[in-house]
Amino acid sequence: MGSLLGLVFGLGLLLIWRSGPRRPRRRGGPSQSATQVNELLVQAGYTSISAAQLYALCLTAGVLTVLVVVGLSRSLAIASAFGGFAAYGPVALVKMRRRQRQSELRTVWPDVVDNLVSAVRAGLSLPEAVGQLSTRGPETLREPFRMFADDYRASGRFGDCLDRLKARLADPVADRIVEALRLAREVGGSDLGRLLRTLSQFLREDARTRAELETRQGWTVNAARLALAAPWAVLALLALRPEAVGAYDSAAGVLVLAVGGGVSIVAYRLMLRLARLPEDERVLR
Repeated sequence: MGSLLGLVFGLGLLLIWRSGPRRPRRRGGPSQSATQVNELLVQAGYTSISAAQLYALCLTAGVLTVLVVVGLSRSLAIASAFGGFAAYGPVALVKMRRRQRQSELRTVWPDVVDNLVSAVRAGLSLPEAVGQLSTRGPETLREPFRMFADDYRASGRFGDCLDRLKARLADPVADRIVEALRLAREVGGSDLGRLLRTLSQFLREDARTRAELETRQGWTVNAARLALAAPWAVLALLALRPEAVGAYDSAAGVLVLAVGGGVSIVAYRLMLRLARLPEDERVLR
């Protein structure tokens, strides 16, 4: 009876989450999922890893975890549960690294804009202003701008080089800066400096506000993650006791693990949804 109530409760939470506002889905080919994963890797800074390699790493982590847990506990049911969590581990690490990198970039983008304003005031052309960021810009962003400078010296096509720069950065702030530079290059105008100064001020205010919110909610999110991991830590300790392992190898034990895993996933997703701060989307790809 308790397992049935847990299953109904988990399904109810899933329906509540699915009933919320959804972003419109974009039509795409069969490689759309791989494209999104590749963009996730770029945003995390893992430019040398492809989506296929990430999938292979997830599969390897899951299989190795199953083998290790089976060897320790002699229970395939418990090993499968931990194998599922281990298979998601590389994706979770990539997402965590992406959040960290976005937080780091959020603090340096105003410096990038200030450098562009200084270069434009000094009379440099737009390609030269962007290329000099490879030596004067923030350390974390020098490599993409160095590649832009190399591309422009090789081809001389400013628009194409900006497109490749946007793909390397994969950041909504970078998209706005690039499109502002493209517009200034194509139609001219004297408002580029004013536009960049306004953008720099807005980025600094946004970074300061977001840092305060993340600090206030950090302890809540960490406490929720600890509460989610605690039952599975207890299960890992129980897996070392043969009398407990036998209970989970039964049909009822498998059902308990399945329901517990489903409720954990739904609770974790709900926690992330409730604690999520508004994020800029890449509307200027």
